[in-house]
Amino acid sequence: MIMQLSDLGWSSFFELNFDKYKNQGLLAMRIIRENREKYIACGEHGEYNCEVSGKFRFHTVTKSQFPAVGDWVVTSVIENEMKAIIHAVLPRKTAFSRKVAGPITEEQVIAANIDTVFIITGLDLNYNLRRIERFLSIAWESKVLPVILLNKADLCPEAELRKIEVESIAIGVDVYTLSATQNVGIDILKKYIQKGKTIAFLGSSGVGKSTIINSLLGTEQVKVNEVSELGSRGRHTTTYRELFILSDGGMIIDTPGMRELQVWGEEEGLKHVFDDIEKVSLNCRYRNCSHQNEPGCAVQIAIHNGTLDPKRLESFLKMKREFAYLEDRQTMKASAIEKANWKRISKLAKNKKRKKSEQD
Repeated sequence: MIMQLSDLGWSSFFELNFDKYKNQGLLAMRIIRENREKYIACGEHGEYNCEVSGKFRFHTVTKSQFPAVGDWVVTSVIENEMKAIIHAVLPRKTAFSRKVAGPITEEQVIAANIDTVFIITGLDLNYNLRRIERFLSIAWESKVLPVILLNKADLCPEAELRKIEVESIAIGVDVYTLSATQNVGIDILKKYIQKGKTIAFLGSSGVGKSTIINSLLGTEQVKVNEVSELGSRGRHTTTYRELFILSDGGMIIDTPGMRELQVWGEEEGLKHVFDDIEKVSLNCRYRNCSHQNEPGCAVQIAIHNGTLDPKRLESFLKMKREFAYLEDRQTMKASAIEKANWKRISKLAKNKKRKKSEQD
């Protein structure tokens, strides 16, 4: 199958960054599937099974520098085989990232070069305003347009009330209720799906991502598992990240359900989501007010007056602590790396000096 790179989202931004590879006989392809450092990439002449080159692996320091679904990569094709070697990852326009699960301080790129992210929540026991705030914060931090989908509206008599609640914490963000199993509300999503544009689906297990994606694809390409009524939890139907190209244009990325979503980056996304708290805090007596016990705290006054939800403040402060911890850990890691580099340089200098003295 022959297709144009523009159909896969290629733009002048990627063209400019690919320019230095043009005369090396290398090709640009987009990663459409990633699973444990095994990749499938799509180019003008079809799909290729890919692996990174040994040189790429040797010079790559962090996991975030490895290809992610949605990335554009520089490849060389193995003749007479639908296989290719990845030599470089082109700079990303956007990247939805989180901190890797566990104690390691490192970025994990969930999806790259996406235009819109559908944040999906189930209107069952999965419904959680604080989790939505977290998803929104990371979406804005990633410079990706978020859209919130409240699925399973057929199971929730208070669906419209829930929609109003979500809109109150997601100012300026489109919020929709739908029922994927009943195929109700799916058509409204098609206005975001445009030729050459990429949408990522994010949410916990059991929220119905796979069902929604199958409805948009018009075929059962993604496996759907049953959800336990106890806790409304589902198993991870999707175990890897994959990009699907729709027949009428546009692309969608399916991702595994996330048990853990730790923050990554700066605090710009946080400020965007909690803009109401940021504005109220301008009237605090102290510039460095922690919004807890200080006298003259405008945020605490707003809570006392009932104009600000205390749970929302709790969510805000919790994420601020996570960002502060993340910054400290990154500083410590950078310091350790610098120390190790100086130790290596010192060792090389000593060895050079020793060899010189031996020669003399």
